[in-house]
Amino acid sequence: MKELQKGDKKLINAWAFYDWANSVYSLVIATAVFPIYYETVTSDNNGVVHFMGTEINNSSLLSYSLSFSFLIVALLSPILSGIADYTGNKKRFMQFFCYLGSFSVMALFFFKGEDTLWIGILGTILASIGFWGSIVFYNSYLPEIAYPEQHDRVSAKGFMYGYLGSLILLAFNLTMVMMPELFGITDGSLPARISFLSVGIWWMGFAQVTFRYLPNNVFHKKPEKDYIFKGLRELKVVSKSINKLTNLKKFLTAFFLYSIGVQTVILLAGIFGKKELGISTSKLIIIILLINVVAIFGAFLFSRISERIGNIKTLKITIIIWGLICVAAYLLDPKNEYIDFQFYALGGTIGMVLGAIQSLSRSTYSKLLPETEDHATYFSFFDVTEKIAIVVGTFIFGFVEAITNSMRNSFFILAIFFLLGYIILSTIKKSANYKETE
Repeated sequence: MKELQKGDKKLINAWAFYDWANSVYSLVIATAVFPIYYETVTSDNNGVVHFMGTEINNSSLLSYSLSFSFLIVALLSPILSGIADYTGNKKRFMQFFCYLGSFSVMALFFFKGEDTLWIGILGTILASIGFWGSIVFYNSYLPEIAYPEQHDRVSAKGFMYGYLGSLILLAFNLTMVMMPELFGITDGSLPARISFLSVGIWWMGFAQVTFRYLPNNVFHKKPEKDYIFKGLRELKVVSKSINKLTNLKKFLTAFFLYSIGVQTVILLAGIFGKKELGISTSKLIIIILLINVVAIFGAFLFSRISERIGNIKTLKITIIIWGLICVAAYLLDPKNEYIDFQFYALGGTIGMVLGAIQSLSRSTYSKLLPETEDHATYFSFFDVTEKIAIVVGTFIFGFVEAITNSMRNSFFILAIFFLLGYIILSTIKKSANYKETE
């Protein structure tokens, strides 16, 4: 097959289609069905579960498990990215993590309760490693498939594809979960477990469209035998380069701070609504659907705003809104008669800035990069920054909940990180590529 050229619409669509494939993990596993299912099947004994010889709160165990998975990705991705850049073989790495994640998600089908809790936790960890590991290499393709002036729209297109695709599969899964009789299902846990199976199949299947068209060795590199050490040397070179690029370093610092809040809210909002506020499962599902529908429009809207006022100013607007979301979550009173409507409003606001802050962060970082062939290595620092932020965020969230017995306090702490991220982002100064980012 003839290799598609940079900027080709077909190549861009194929790249964005991986968001269509993998975002079902983000929505069904990380956000919607699995957290609610997990909370339901581990809620006996006031949510205290037995795991590896200890007693632990179920939501804290899930939070710590996610932290561990992100830590593994943070440790592995820079090393693997350096090797991938040196060998020019990053599509193979992307495929490996894709298949690890999809098979691990399918394994969650066998998680039925506390007796099989180890399957649920191990599957959660490996699926998370697979998802985020593949994203490292996926993101690094952006400078290779699109020109800088296309980055905002292309990045937003990926997230829009992702939200739309995941909504389609989630709609099917929720129909099965809420109306199992239509499918002749009598086992109460089976609809959710079939959902996990469908996510793995969807992810792996649709990823083949992306793998078919993405190039594997753009710069035609011919690695020598000691590619592991050469790859590590590549990592060291990029690390020194980032340290000299002031704006890039400041952006990564700001990105780290506000990602602590963004990713933690995404991962734990469902459990917060169910456990802390007493929102019913059906209403939680409506809120999650609302978030993802609004996110499609949010990603599109803010990509256009960034073209008018610049990426940095647009990011600062989204950070302010995220900070206000965390303060609002802290102020929510589960005893309020309008709590359902308040949580709907909060969910809609999250949706408006969810896709926006993610797509703009990716495209802004891409624009700040120097001319280089080491895109995977550079983007590994971007992704590692995010993963370490998630490790810190989920740990802080679980720790604050454990010592205060309130997830609302955890949200208040997250608001502080958005404030710090805003301050650091405000220090980025005009540079050669200022017109594209500010």
